[in-house]
Amino acid sequence: MSSPNPFPPPSSRSTRRVSKWGDRIFAAVTGVAAALVIGILIAYVVALYYGAKTSIDLFGFRFLTTQVWDDTHGIYGVVPFAAGTLLTSAVALVIAVPLSLAAAVFLTQQAPPWLRAPVGQLIELLAAIPSIIFGLWGLIVLVPIMRYDVDPFLQSALGWTGWFNGSPTGLDVLTASVVLAVMIIPTITSISRDTVAAVPISQKEAALSIGATDWEVTRHAVLPYARAGIFASIVLGLGRALGETMAVTLVIGNTNAIPTSLFSPGQTISTLLANQFFEAVNATERAALIEAGLVLLVITLLVNVVARGILSRFQRGRGVGLE
Repeated sequence: MSSPNPFPPPSSRSTRRVSKWGDRIFAAVTGVAAALVIGILIAYVVALYYGAKTSIDLFGFRFLTTQVWDDTHGIYGVVPFAAGTLLTSAVALVIAVPLSLAAAVFLTQQAPPWLRAPVGQLIELLAAIPSIIFGLWGLIVLVPIMRYDVDPFLQSALGWTGWFNGSPTGLDVLTASVVLAVMIIPTITSISRDTVAAVPISQKEAALSIGATDWEVTRHAVLPYARAGIFASIVLGLGRALGETMAVTLVIGNTNAIPTSLFSPGQTISTLLANQFFEAVNATERAALIEAGLVLLVITLLVNVVARGILSRFQRGRGVGLE
């Protein structure tokens, strides 16, 4: 005759009660975390708005259209710095995206297995290098190369386009864009590599079965399937380029003027804040600098919202919905 179990199993009712309370606690904790993230963003916007209120009240919409930043006469406009921010980021993407996609495709499609892991780890290691190191590399190594070799060649070959006019100094928008491109290549390459590697093998085998070459498989079967992830990697790289400060400050030339060519010195909003915030001589200038930071935040948010819409369209085209 068996002895009674001293530890009887819990009743189904008590199990359901514990599970119900556990679900409630879990939902509450995750909800608070999500609300906290949104609250931090709202706090940023509110803090910047009240810090910039003097400038907003004084200059109004003119702050977004004025092309002059003159401390002496108290005239402040964000146009030169917004133009520098967008131009350097756009040129950096033009340089970085083809290189990053080529590297991602090579690592997933062409590289031998023994080479993929070491090269992939080296690329990811680049993302961990502090930005000031990139800036020093740009100032010490890249600036002389651009001034004496690259810039004169581009001017002689492509000067007719108008993008390469002026006197090459090496401290200009083009050099800053090259530094930014080097900084965002690891981000775009790593995410694109993971996305391309996740393409189902059936996609590739189906293309190969009808006689497609490696290039045709990549172009027609791999890249279209992975385009949503590739686009997301580009957006992340763009986000870093828009907000980068120290590396750009060292090589862009730091001139308060709209760049007229890629050989022109300029400034981004981030470099403006780094160079002048602690040297602001009055409350109005300080408020104008904070408003410039608010403009940068708005630009970044708009870029991400537009990118989110495009990414959602890509995924709907593939039959995948976004929550």
